[in-house]
Amino acid sequence: MKLIIDIGNTIIKIALFDNKRMLRVADLNVLSDINIRDFLSEDIVSKGILSSVKEIDDQAIKIIKKYNLLLLDENTLIPIKSHYKNPRTLGKDRIAAAVSAHLSYPSKNILILDLGTCLTIDYVNQAGEYEGGRISPGLKMRYKALHEFTDKLPLAKIKTQSPFFGDDTNSSINSGVQRGMIAEIDAVIDAFMKEKEDSCVIFTGGDCFFFEKELKNQIFANPFLVLEGLKEILDYNG
Repeated sequence: MKLIIDIGNTIIKIALFDNKRMLRVADLNVLSDINIRDFLSEDIVSKGILSSVKEIDDQAIKIIKKYNLLLLDENTLIPIKSHYKNPRTLGKDRIAAAVSAHLSYPSKNILILDLGTCLTIDYVNQAGEYEGGRISPGLKMRYKALHEFTDKLPLAKIKTQSPFFGDDTNSSINSGVQRGMIAEIDAVIDAFMKEKEDSCVIFTGGDCFFFEKELKNQIFANPFLVLEGLKEILDYNG
């Protein structure tokens, strides 16, 4: 069994794979041996990998040693080529998503949008080369910024429907944040699809299904793209 741990900005995702099949997945608030043992139940881990967008702390080091996990860093071998100027500063979730996307859609130009704490947009070309991408605030961060950097605007809640215009303060914020983000994403996808032939667009992250139904463009949604990419990197390293 393969143990996959992805430490994100707000959530820790943990998954168990049997060969290429994901058996189960869970979200953890805290990385601890007790939580991992509860998740594994009677299953025995043969190998695994840990990825983190944060600095590795003592608790993570203990988990890595106990379960003999591969730590994903800038020196880890990956099955794609990266053109990022400083690999050390490239988010581990971004490179894992790029690996999974390329292996899922080989010979395609791929645009990957990870909709979580941040909105990251990454590009992998047909040759399996990571070209770079964009980082901007995610949905919840945009709502929070309007509230915290103004005196009177409330912290509005995400709505399942995005009004084109609002008729009060809260709905105006909903329209500005959600429709604004939808317009941003659609514009990027439109430009990418016009410029790149044999292309596809993949969504992942906690808010991927929220935006999938709102967008005019054809996309593929895979909430487990990063976990699957980490599993592929683990396999690539033996």
